[in-house]
Amino acid sequence: MRLKCIGATETVTGSKHLLETETNERILLDCGLFQGLGKATDELNRHLGVDPSALDAVVLSHAHIDHSGNLPLLVKQGFKGHIYCTLPTLILCEVLLMDSAHIQQSDIAYINKKREAEDKEPLKPLYTPHDVEKCLRHFRTVPYNADFFVTNSISIRFTDAGHILGSAVVNLTVKENGKLTRFCYTGDVGRYNDLILKDPAVFPQADYIVCESTYGDRLHEPDVNAEERLLEIVMDTCVEKRGKLIIPAFSLGRTQEIVYVLDKLKNAGKLPDIKIYVDSPLSTDITDIMREHVTCFNERLQEYIKTDPDPFGFSNLRYIREKNDSMALNESKEPCIIIAASGMMDAGRIKHHLANSISNPRNTVLVVGYCTPGSLGGDIREKKAHVRIFGKPYDVKARIEVLDNYSAHADYQELIRFLSCQDKKAVKEVFLVHGEQAAKLAFKEKLQAEGFTRVTLPHPSETFML
Repeated sequence: MRLKCIGATETVTGSKHLLETETNERILLDCGLFQGLGKATDELNRHLGVDPSALDAVVLSHAHIDHSGNLPLLVKQGFKGHIYCTLPTLILCEVLLMDSAHIQQSDIAYINKKREAEDKEPLKPLYTPHDVEKCLRHFRTVPYNADFFVTNSISIRFTDAGHILGSAVVNLTVKENGKLTRFCYTGDVGRYNDLILKDPAVFPQADYIVCESTYGDRLHEPDVNAEERLLEIVMDTCVEKRGKLIIPAFSLGRTQEIVYVLDKLKNAGKLPDIKIYVDSPLSTDITDIMREHVTCFNERLQEYIKTDPDPFGFSNLRYIREKNDSMALNESKEPCIIIAASGMMDAGRIKHHLANSISNPRNTVLVVGYCTPGSLGGDIREKKAHVRIFGKPYDVKARIEVLDNYSAHADYQELIRFLSCQDKKAVKEVFLVHGEQAAKLAFKEKLQAEGFTRVTLPHPSETFML
């Protein structure tokens, strides 16, 4: 069996890994978009690094766009098989992929205006809403903890990754020449004691593991009460300074966590009487989906909703869909909290809010998750004195706060805990992906210290014989 690590090798986006058996059965694990890599991004996304027509199946770990976002192009370029995932992942992909298609069209229209001025040929979007509709017809759902054959010789079992709604660790059993090989692809691993979701589940023993390493070189803040810390920032910004608290947040997962914490503060009588906005049509749709999947919530949240049936809604919270209502927030001078996508600050309405708020010392930008180094979000997270938004320079005078407790990714201690269910002597090799180089190098040392003897850091499109 061969493993080819095509994407998310030296970055945290563009997840895509190919498994090929000796009998030429080919399974693609994820097919995500590269994001936040500047001018190289478009070129990386247009070249899939695999022949779509030669694939037997795709197995999708979860719905985040850096894992699912290039599936429509895969189908557009000739993929004929099935895409296997959990039911919540399918429901989320119906929304996320359509949103991605609209972004593709909008971005390419902006680029083509510049190309036209330079007398260059116009570009086409990666895919359109029609391509998404065709792609969704290929999806097939599989429940957690059920063995299911995706080819004659490859079976899969999904176990809960605890990362986002529907996220799964992909456990494969491959039969070649009478021999069984056990393979695990972790996708993205969530955190233990998450606010909303269940803990990552124990997964079957593997011979080979492809493991994420996003936070392989760091720990989330210890012994920090994220709820109280958020309240302190709200009080300082919105009450004392009468400013705006801007929270860039992913539409899926992070937004709902922040809203849930604010809901608890409201119920406890601690939240000041200020207006709170979730400024994102996508976040609004996804929150509705979350409300329909109570069984995926952890026991603490299921107990909470016995007294508060809607943890994602309260009196002074407003979800905004219309563009004009979003623009009106930028004109408003009243203190408020604005939660807007995207979490990496590379697209969406958050960029407009940052452009209007980041140079005002009364305001605060609260970063609540990972941002690619060198991106707008990365520069703000690093508290640089100047940033560029929509090509224009801005002085960063707003207070910048980072609260990693809301991250949906396990830190290195949590990843080690996740892997502790494995007999290390039985694991032949661990491949570290989905991490910057420094994070992977640091995590490799930690895993070797734990007893995983062979830990490999794949290069882009590197192939391994298993």
